[in-house]
Parts: sequence; structure tokens; C-alpha cells
Amino acid sequence: MGRVSTAVRALGAGARVAVDRRRTLGIFFLLVAGAIAAFFGYNVPGQSQAHFVLNLASSHAIPIPDLVVPVRATAFGLAAACAFLGTIQVVRGFGRWAYAVLALVIGLFVFAFLAWAARNSSVSLVGMLQGTLVRAAPLTLGAFSGLLCERAGVINVAIEGQMLIGAFSAALVGSATGNALLGILAGMLCGGLIAVILAVFAIRYLVDQVIVGIVLDLFCLGLTGFLYDRLMVPFQATLNSAAVVPPVTIPGLSRIPVLGPILFDQNVYVYLMFVLMGLIYVALFHTRWGLRVRAVGEHPRAADTAGIDVARTRYINVILGGLVAGLAGSYFTLGAVGQFTKNMTSGRGFISLAAMISGGWTPVGGFGASLVFGFADALQNFLSVLNVPISSYFLLMAPYLATILVVAGVVGRARPPAADGKPYVKQ
Repeated sequence: MGRVSTAVRALGAGARVAVDRRRTLGIFFLLVAGAIAAFFGYNVPGQSQAHFVLNLASSHAIPIPDLVVPVRATAFGLAAACAFLGTIQVVRGFGRWAYAVLALVIGLFVFAFLAWAARNSSVSLVGMLQGTLVRAAPLTLGAFSGLLCERAGVINVAIEGQMLIGAFSAALVGSATGNALLGILAGMLCGGLIAVILAVFAIRYLVDQVIVGIVLDLFCLGLTGFLYDRLMVPFQATLNSAAVVPPVTIPGLSRIPVLGPILFDQNVYVYLMFVLMGLIYVALFHTRWGLRVRAVGEHPRAADTAGIDVARTRYINVILGGLVAGLAGSYFTLGAVGQFTKNMTSGRGFISLAAMISGGWTPVGGFGASLVFGFADALQNFLSVLNVPISSYFLLMAPYLATILVVAGVVGRARPPAADGKPYVKQ
């Protein structure tokens, strides 16, 4: 009888928590509605308009008319929509669709903000979305690196270091040989070598995986800084002037209005990102290899009993993750500027780790979370050009603030693999 009473009380407490969470989310929607109306509506003259450019000058896409919206009326309309959604959320909730509605509300807020920032001016909406995808590519690849490792039960905090040394070696080899492909391969190889060190210490010697990852990050930061001063600064023209990989245009598809320039007239790293996303998804969730990897990450002892070599599986996955992280690092030199500078990844490896967690340890989820961070990064560049009355320091913080907010929203909800970060000793 006592157990029944305890269970009933637990169910009642769980129901109250669910109701409180539902109402809190609804109140948040209402606050967003108030913010849109107050900041982007009331203080804007009624005749102000925002001009969103839907064509790129360098694009092959079929031109379409630009989008012109009245700033004040748009803000009030979006505020009303958010208030309506907030009222429904408070009264009855959206159930399993609550987080989809949350994403919609955030999207409405962002559009109202863009309209306010572009009042009596113009902003290239297609250019911003294209830049978002480009900036999300290395973050997504970094998230894939962490995903491959953690699905096998090894935490890879060394993504930042692997990306940094991948960027350095890609620039060095790409400049010395004049061959971008060799530079990319060198970046992947060096990222894989750092992964080998991580794997040996974490799997063979059972050292704390987070500590090893941080040490490797600091090691790569110091090593690349030292070699940059000794090799690249004195020989800038020959060892730090790699050719940037040109964008690739897909005939026919690139002519689709709006979507053509965004998806089919892109940096080669964007295409690699989509290819790897499909390959990793199929490999992890639709092959025998993926089943074994996930078994090792969830219950290594049961996997060992079933005849799976736990250590070998973890070694392979950690090294694969290092290769992908090195590929992500090569983007910063061969895919963007063609030169290496000290600490040029600027914490993008840690943002990738956050994207992996926010995406629920899945390839598609990691890509979606990386888009949020990539959009924040692209947004701060466009806002600096528009000269909005926001401090440049705050704009530079935008990607990192997005990281904090997204991770804060999923902590406690996302469930990592059960054996993630736990060493396994064969008995």
C-alpha cells in the first residue's frame, strides 16, 4: 500500500512539473510577443520599410522580385502571432509539438529583428542564408566528429585542437604544394594523429577523457602558434598562401530562385557536409557496424559478451572522428581565407561539441543546431554592415551567446549514450 501511495505522489508531482513547464514556455512566448511589439514596433515610424534582396549579383538563379515589408505593421503582426501561440501554450499546450512551436516563435522574433535592422535600407536575405550554410559547415563537421566518438563511448573534447592543427597543416601543405586536395588530406591526417593520442590515453591507459581532451587542445594551440612563428611568418609567400577552394555550381539546380544560390552554388565543404551527414546517418542507424558502435556506447560489457571487440571499435571511431575534425579545420584556411593565423578556430570546436549535444547525438540534429550557430555568426556580419545601434563587441558575442542559450535549453533533456566517457576494462 505504501508503494502505491508513493507512486501516486510521484505521478502527481510529475504532472505538476509538466504543467509548470508548459506554462513557463507559454509565458516565454508572451514575453517574446511583448518584446517584438515594444522594440521593433512602437519605436519605428509608420512609413519605414525593410527591403529584403532575394537575388545575388553573382548568382545564376532566375531573378525574382525583392521582398519589401512595412516594419511597424510586420512587427505588430508577428507580435500578435506570438501572443496567440503563447496563450494556447499556457491554456492547453502543444504537446510534442511544443519545441517546434518554440523554434517558430524564435524565427518570428529573428525576422522582426531583421526587418527592424534593415528599416529604410536593404539586406540580402539570400546572401545571409548562403553565409549561414557556409559557416555551419565546419561546425557540423566538428559535430560529426564528436558524434562518431561519443556513440562509441569516448568523449572528444579535443575537437578544437584537431580542427586547429587541421587548419594549420592544410594551409602549410596546400601552400607548399599548390594543391588544395593534398592540403585537405594533410589536415585530415593531422586531425587523425591527434585522435590517435586521445584514443591511446583514453582507451589504453584509462585517463580521464575530458582532461586528455583539454590537454590536447592546449598542446595544439601551443604547437601551431610556435610553428606559425617559426615557419609561416618568415616564409609567408610560400608556406602560408594557399589557394582557396572555389565554389562549385551545380548546373540547372543553381537556377532555382532563392534555393539555387543557397544550396547549389556553394562552397565544396557544404557539399561534403551533406554527403557525410547522409553516410554517417545510414552507417550508424541502418548497418551492422552502426549497431555494434551504438552497443559499445550504450553497454560495452554486453557488447563484449556478444563478441564485439570494444577497444577496437572505440579506436576506429575516435580516429574517424579525428579525420572528420581535421577536415573541418581545413575549411578555415582552404575553404575561407587561404592563410593560417594563430587560434583561428576561436572556440569553434567547442561550439561543435555543443551542437552535437543540442542535436541529441544524431547527424541531422547536429546539423540543425549548427545552423543556429552559423546563422548567429552570419547575422553579426550583416548587422555590422548595416550599422545598427548595437555594440560591435556584442555582435561578436552572438555565436557564443547562441551556444549558451541552446545548450541551456537542452541540458537535462538530451540523453547521451549510457557509457559515454566511461572507461571499459575487459575482465
